[in-house]
Amino acid sequence: MGYFSDIKSSLKLDEEIKDEFLLELSTHVEDKCKELRENGLSPEEAEREALESLGSVKLITRQMYEVYSQGSWKQALFAALPHLLIAILFALHLMPDIIWTVVLCVLIIAAVVYGWRRGKPNWLFPWVGCLLLPAILTGIMLVYLPNGFIWFISATYIPLSLLVLVMVVKQTLKRDWLFISLMLMPVPIVLGWTLALSLSGKILDTDHLYEMGTLIALSFAILALSVVVFIRVKQRWLKTWVLIIPELLVLAMVVFSSSESINFVGWLLLSALAVVFILGPALLERTSRSVDEHRKYRSIG
Repeated sequence: MGYFSDIKSSLKLDEEIKDEFLLELSTHVEDKCKELRENGLSPEEAEREALESLGSVKLITRQMYEVYSQGSWKQALFAALPHLLIAILFALHLMPDIIWTVVLCVLIIAAVVYGWRRGKPNWLFPWVGCLLLPAILTGIMLVYLPNGFIWFISATYIPLSLLVLVMVVKQTLKRDWLFISLMLMPVPIVLGWTLALSLSGKILDTDHLYEMGTLIALSFAILALSVVVFIRVKQRWLKTWVLIIPELLVLAMVVFSSSESINFVGWLLLSALAVVFILGPALLERTSRSVDEHRKYRSIG
């Protein structure tokens, strides 16, 4: 039925949960139809009345999302763990020590590979976001290479990074655009701190990075708390605001702590970038859905 296919395409939950719920729902509709036919209705009338009794697709998907979307405290804490680890390393001034950086990267890669192979659970996406950070920082550091190397490395590094990002976003978009937003959440903050250090001329100054370590740790601790709240709340609109508000507050902290480097206009630009990263996936999903529906109608025609 088109009713059930609409529910499946609109419901932002694990495929296993979707299939289980739709099976229960279809069984309920069949039982209801049988009861209505026994009361004298035609098969078509019984089916129509049974579906109308369930309510609209929008209502069902919202109710089911609120029932199944809330993660456990264990899932929430594990999802926040990568941000929390980065916060601890900066708070203890262990970043950017090469040994601890490598240990952290290995841990993140292992968690991403495990989670990706286990069906992409909700806790995975903050780990994927942290996995993107070394790639972003590496791209930024290309600016400081000798001129002879910049074009050569950029020609290979940037296309490869974009290809990996597109593949990850494409796979995540099939699940829920909110997880792309959750994944990209640390990117504007890392760009903000990098920009602050670059404009001050101290991006390669390890001592200055240590001085800023407490504030950077605080920004990642706020991200960790945001992830916990995101996993625990049920309503989609609350999840969206949980991503937006802490992001803007952290960016304000970045600007305030480096007022000599970034002014109010800089904060506005960083905030606009953050909003694009958080809400842009929703537009991308809507566009992708429109394209898929257009292709379906063309194939039917």
